[in-house]
Amino acid sequence: MNLKTNPLSEHQLAALAQLTEGLTSEQVLWLSGYLEGRLAAAELSVSKTGAAPAPAAVPTTKLTILYGTDTGRSKELAEKLAEKSTLQNITANVVSMYDYKVRQLKDEENLAVIVSTHGEGEPPDMAEDFHKYVTGKRAQRLEQLKYAVLALGDKSYKFFCKTGEDIDTAFTKLGATGIVPLVKCDVDFEEDAESWMTNLLMNLVPSVSDTTTSNNVEGVVAKSAYSKKNPFMATVLEKMKITGRGSDKEVYHLELSLDGSGLTYEPGDSVGIFPKNPQSLVQGIIDKSRLNADEKVTIRENEFSFEEALSRHLEITLLTRDVIQKYAEKTGNAELEKVLNDELLLDQFLYGSDLLDLLEDFPGNWTAQGLTDILRPLPARLYSISSSQDMVGDEVHATISVVRYNRKNRQRLGACSSYLADNIELDDQIPVYIEKNPSFKLPANGARIIMVGAGTGIAPYRAFMQHRESQGLKGNSWLFFGDRRFHSDFLYQIEWQKLLKEKQLERIAVAFSRDQNEKIYVQHKLKEHQKDIYEWLENGAHFYLCGDMKSMAKDVNKTLLEIIQVQGGVSEEQAEKYVKQLKREKRFQSDVY
Repeated sequence: MNLKTNPLSEHQLAALAQLTEGLTSEQVLWLSGYLEGRLAAAELSVSKTGAAPAPAAVPTTKLTILYGTDTGRSKELAEKLAEKSTLQNITANVVSMYDYKVRQLKDEENLAVIVSTHGEGEPPDMAEDFHKYVTGKRAQRLEQLKYAVLALGDKSYKFFCKTGEDIDTAFTKLGATGIVPLVKCDVDFEEDAESWMTNLLMNLVPSVSDTTTSNNVEGVVAKSAYSKKNPFMATVLEKMKITGRGSDKEVYHLELSLDGSGLTYEPGDSVGIFPKNPQSLVQGIIDKSRLNADEKVTIRENEFSFEEALSRHLEITLLTRDVIQKYAEKTGNAELEKVLNDELLLDQFLYGSDLLDLLEDFPGNWTAQGLTDILRPLPARLYSISSSQDMVGDEVHATISVVRYNRKNRQRLGACSSYLADNIELDDQIPVYIEKNPSFKLPANGARIIMVGAGTGIAPYRAFMQHRESQGLKGNSWLFFGDRRFHSDFLYQIEWQKLLKEKQLERIAVAFSRDQNEKIYVQHKLKEHQKDIYEWLENGAHFYLCGDMKSMAKDVNKTLLEIIQVQGGVSEEQAEKYVKQLKREKRFQSDVY
């Protein structure tokens, strides 16, 4: 066949054959009409101008992108969506839920909401007012609105992605139309978020191809050679146990080399470390399931031995409701169904249980691939960085509390913390990346800071003080730290005393709960100094909180409200508004876990 009878290249012919394969007669008829219309339009244009037509102007689509976050992930995704939108001639406007006027909803045409869930199903601070409005009685009808929701969460929590679910349900009830279905993301959210963005843009601008959307933006957002998808192998420079004799905790200070990585971080960021599951647990699962350790299984199109999958790629040290649900569906175990249908029993089982518990307590017949398919990928563990790069250069420091406890006559180990404590030595290399946290940052103007933390919640404050020291800032800093015992659990004690002596740190207040009969916690120390704390806040101080979400963080928040009520002479409602304003001004920031 020559060019006169066939003007198509071999590549075009192959593409045409692939496109037309399996078409119905109705589809062929539509395609011929489409091509005929394209031909007629081209001929008409050429006959009038004598040249090929100029591309028609594409009408601009507008998209408002709202984000609600505690860690900054939703903001990063919102900005990424805006970059993608711009490449497709979509005018995107990114707005924090703090700054968005909810009455504007009635005027919006296209809205994308990216929101995380905080704690046990609560909206993040910046999303509270928006969530309350759209789910409340004052919300207006939104028949004109087209929307999409991306919900971020963690399946290990009971109310997984509840904030996003609530907003999606509310919009539907108010008459809005979903552009694409709600997508709920677990801790490994990148692929699901990418798919949601691509699907959203393709539905907003139907001519956009999946390949075009993804490829164009990859070039825009790629910022570093090393990332979560491509971690850097960091060399261990220092590993030191920093809890003393008599402590019932095991905490390590870890120093890693980033030399040659090009990775950068700021105080408040986290380092992500990819773990390896305890070998004793891996072997226990293989023995109990009676499966072949060498059998090949597939995870996201990659092939591994079953043992390697359990060791490095699957979450086995803790369970989620989703995993238990899938396990029950596959096994049909009636006893497990009873647990699933009883919230109290389910909570009791989830607390401290691992995959081996599930296999022992609710036996079933499994294949290696079948068991692999119900488990979630093993996520990296995030640790607050305890160093300032201005002070330590191409290093990153972390403070690791080792998880070890006994349950049902078997020792339980944290996937990452026990791996670092028991298997990693100096000069070993471990895969790491930097996780930015724009929601936990030092004030740019060197203002006063009040730092409240317990246990390893002290880590970012070490970074804060190193950074301020490197900038020549002295004083205007106050640390509230709590742990169990002064002599064994005062983390980085010598460093803090040196900072205090040199007046880098202005004040310190410590609470050690087990050193006396009556337990004393950081919130008690806050109350003890409430007059000065209120004065610092009134004079522009920034308040930071880092530590355990379920108890310490709640108690500190409650105490701060009480201090503002008493010292400010205001009502509880006015105190809540005061705290909310601090958060809006980024003068109250939390990093809780």
